[in-house]
Amino acid sequence: MNPVTTTPITLGASRLGERPDAEDLADALIASPLGHVDTSNMYAEGRSEALLGRALARAGGLPPEKLIYSKADRDVATGVFDGDRVRRSLEESLSRLGVSSLPLYHLHDPDTITFAEAMAPGGPVDALLALRDEGVIGAVGIAAGTIGQVHEYVATGVFDAVLSHNRLTLVDRSAEPTFRLARELGMTVFNAAPFGGGALANGSSADYGYRPMPPEFAAHLAAVRALADDAEVDLAAAALQFSLRSPLVTTTVVGVPTPERLADLPRLLASPVPDGFFAAVEALGPPPANGND
Repeated sequence: MNPVTTTPITLGASRLGERPDAEDLADALIASPLGHVDTSNMYAEGRSEALLGRALARAGGLPPEKLIYSKADRDVATGVFDGDRVRRSLEESLSRLGVSSLPLYHLHDPDTITFAEAMAPGGPVDALLALRDEGVIGAVGIAAGTIGQVHEYVATGVFDAVLSHNRLTLVDRSAEPTFRLARELGMTVFNAAPFGGGALANGSSADYGYRPMPPEFAAHLAAVRALADDAEVDLAAAALQFSLRSPLVTTTVVGVPTPERLADLPRLLASPVPDGFFAAVEALGPPPANGND
């Protein structure tokens, strides 16, 4: 396994490019001391990488102790995701970001191809491994949707890192077997979306992981919210700290849609969450299925 340099928090740039103040947010992400930055070829149709690249140019290059990770994506128009597409994806990423190499490049959401096609000689995984051997990328990761899909790729033992979102949170433990296997294999684990798509961000969202909650899961989440209210615990802080304290997690990817959200992260990190609160959540029993897998 090739090691991946990480920070406890990784700043997610999936929504960079959606707002008029995107340039300011890109500058803030590059300047932030809170962590490295995660993006993708496909985020905002390439605007996420382009905005980060312009921010790097304004900053005079990548600041010391700062890294940007990105992901290989299928051809949006055709769905093609073969070895040639991976190389083109990387060329696009490097050009937008204005860098000559990346410390980590994930295979991202290979939904348009089968597992066998992804792993075949000359396929996208083969291309990523070759790019790693060539030194253009430092490590190879898998970042996909369902935890079953992620687990199948992790079990091959050929990846250096794994990223999964909404599957290891205060109210969801479905990623635990996959992350446990990944750690046993020596992989770096990126746990993304600790707020469950907003359900754990002190709001009242009816969705979890961007899908409507089944009734049993909604009741479990309501019980966790009630525990937080009774203990006067900030639910968002507890959700973030749950991921940070997990021995299965190397780094927690926090999506940053606005400069205000970035500025609020130190408060969430410092907000007191007693061990007794986490024990009370565990005492509720295993979370019910949430419909994401």
